[in-house]
Amino acid sequence: MSRLLTFLTHVHTISGPVLMLLYPLYASVVAIESPSREEDKQWLAYWILYSFLTLTEILLQSLLEWIPIWYSLKLVLAAWLVLPPFKGAAFVYERYVREHITKFIGVQDHQFSRPESPIASGSGGKGKKRSVRFATPD
Repeated sequence: MSRLLTFLTHVHTISGPVLMLLYPLYASVVAIESPSREEDKQWLAYWILYSFLTLTEILLQSLLEWIPIWYSLKLVLAAWLVLPPFKGAAFVYERYVREHITKFIGVQDHQFSRPESPIASGSGGKGKKRSVRFATPD
């Protein structure tokens, strides 16, 4: 019984980095290489939410140490954000984060939803341009 408990503890410990970092890293690279903007939206939203969660966790570390199931709750939240059937990251971003971000940075909503971006411009709208042009002073 103790070997099973030890094994489950190791699986629980390793599942966090795999679920929160390795799989999203892989899926983000695949999304960049695909022409679908939905995948880009999901993974950009995930990294925004993951960064916010990590910063919050750093700030509240002394309080979270007193919650014994915090790591398990974080793992379940990350699974919901990451797993493709749920698309939780895109849902949370669209439903809660987007309006606060637009208010904070002072950008109108129609500017966020504009189909052409500096990266995608010039690609005919069918795919993403693979390079970024930087503005340099003459």
